[in-house]
Amino acid sequence: MSLLSAAFGFGLVAASVLAIASVAFTLQFAVTDVLNLAFASVMTAGAFIAYLVNSYGISVWIGLLVAMAGCSLLSVLLNYFVYAPFQRRGSAPITLVIVSLGVALIVEFGIAAIVGGVSVSYTMSPGTTLHFGGLVLTTVQLIIMAISVAVMLGVHALLRYTRLGKAMRATAANRMLARSCGIRAGRVIGVTWALTGALCGLAGTVFAINTGSFDPTSTDIFLILMLAAVFLGGPGSAYGAMLGALIIGLATEVSAAYIPADYKYVIAFVALLVMLAVRPTGLLGART
Repeated sequence: MSLLSAAFGFGLVAASVLAIASVAFTLQFAVTDVLNLAFASVMTAGAFIAYLVNSYGISVWIGLLVAMAGCSLLSVLLNYFVYAPFQRRGSAPITLVIVSLGVALIVEFGIAAIVGGVSVSYTMSPGTTLHFGGLVLTTVQLIIMAISVAVMLGVHALLRYTRLGKAMRATAANRMLARSCGIRAGRVIGVTWALTGALCGLAGTVFAINTGSFDPTSTDIFLILMLAAVFLGGPGSAYGAMLGALIIGLATEVSAAYIPADYKYVIAFVALLVMLAVRPTGLLGART
């Protein structure tokens, strides 16, 4: 039972990191209509930006803020110079997917060329170890979970109670109709790239904090988990991404208590395949 409880605690932390990334990814996809498979590579860039700041003796939490700003700028630039020109030409969605894969390789190998292929880690204390029944968590892990909850609440408030959030929902539902109603869809899309880019930098940094050490390819498998969470919950649904992240995060870590850890990611794909067979639109996706 203690092993199961410990695995459950690790699952909550993993789900917290996954939720931040999945919500940002699905919001970006819903509003911009770009399935940006370079998202995980931008996460890695954020992790290394925070590492650069931390290497000068500055707190990693300050580095996290710098990483958010850097990834926000990087995402806006990628849209302006790469994705938007293809969209203006009327390129098919699959073309943008292929382009995003190319961008992912450029970013990933660019990072590797600068920092090398070695693993690095932040200079920081893991904090005090706390026991909650069978759960064993550090204060840093609790901070990561608190950040994730704050992001989820912030996204909920944004989508439900702000003009920007309503404009994002309208643009995601029907871009042409949104323009006809006076919504500046282009500006909304630009803000979405900036906002989701900042969340991408946040996700990359907390991912690196949680894993302990990381390298330019560390987020490759994380991209697969993120896609599983997004499509399990329902593509384009922020709340579906939250639910999918919780399920995938818990399933992978809890299963590691009973099967070899190298095979724990198989559980995520099994859950995804079952969902695609039973309800292709995801748990919270609208039925057609």
